[in-house]
Amino acid sequence: MRIVFIGPPGAGKGTQAERMIDRFGITHLSTGDMLRAARQAKTEVGCKADEYMSAGQLVPDDIILAVIADRLTQDDCQGGYLLDGFPRTLGQAEALDRMLVQQQTPLDVVLELQVAEDELFSRLAGRGRADDKPEVIRQRLVAYRQQTQPLLEFYGKQGLLVSIDGLGTPEDIFERITAALDALEQD
Repeated sequence: MRIVFIGPPGAGKGTQAERMIDRFGITHLSTGDMLRAARQAKTEVGCKADEYMSAGQLVPDDIILAVIADRLTQDDCQGGYLLDGFPRTLGQAEALDRMLVQQQTPLDVVLELQVAEDELFSRLAGRGRADDKPEVIRQRLVAYRQQTQPLLEFYGKQGLLVSIDGLGTPEDIFERITAALDALEQD
């Protein structure tokens, strides 16, 4: 199963991603991890990414896509994967789509973990991290909403979007995710 996992900061994506990987036997693909691995392996694209990362700049989409394209050809991705942290923008989603069509490996589903903003705010404020100050939390949530809304519309039009209620215990949320993915596998 090929999955894109979308959710705002504080929604519990990390917890649920770990559970999905174990339950469905798929590979977890975080763009940050992939970029660091490519840099460490000193691949051509990893060296290009390193130029931006070392300067504290965002890595351009074409380089991120090259890293992802390379990673998706590796054996552990053949049984499926969970893309976490990518795509973040409509342009990235469109480019990913084109790449997967060329590889004849389209996405199976885009899971959105939905949590009300007031709940996210209290979750994030309760973590006590340095970047979890109220004004920073507000900025992160606004940025997420602005970036993500076009993605939700894009994947919704393709019939790939499945929204999951992210309230409740981690077990409750995982049951909802599992039910949605099991239903997809039976189609």
